[in-house]
Amino acid sequence: MNRVDDILDAAEKRIRLAGYNGFSFRELAEDVGIKSASVHYHFPTKAALGEAVAGRYLERFSAAVSVSKSDGLSPLDAWRKAFRDALASGDGMCLCAVLGFELASLPQGVGQQAQKFFSSGIESLSADLGGDATAATNAARAFALLEGAMLLAVSLNDVDLFDRTTESLADIAA
Repeated sequence: MNRVDDILDAAEKRIRLAGYNGFSFRELAEDVGIKSASVHYHFPTKAALGEAVAGRYLERFSAAVSVSKSDGLSPLDAWRKAFRDALASGDGMCLCAVLGFELASLPQGVGQQAQKFFSSGIESLSADLGGDATAATNAARAFALLEGAMLLAVSLNDVDLFDRTTESLADIAA
């Protein structure tokens, strides 16, 4: 890994645990073992860092879904697996859900990246489910269930609750 990835990893972990407004460049520098000026060198503003973290999260999440689908999982199961894997990492809530909670106080670019996570995910799942209005509604319902189940699992410190809550996810498309 390189220094930029180390900074992005530390920022993602802090955002997922405490929100965008819950960390400073100084804390990131301590996490990575560098000087605060080094964080600023790579990311001149917190907004630039936030956009990069959210953009990378979206890319990685989408790639994980694509891999699962190419491995033979149904689209709904692929999304469920991606959310479950993110939960199992132990780093807290879905990054973009945390950013979504803070949307009103975020820099515009960071908020747009968070919104893109949801809109592109729902659009992709909708297309996989048939692409019509019913599919779009079902895709949004699936996302709501996955994010809600993740919130409950994190809040109650019970990963198995995510599994129990989402095991009927396929019924959404039935």
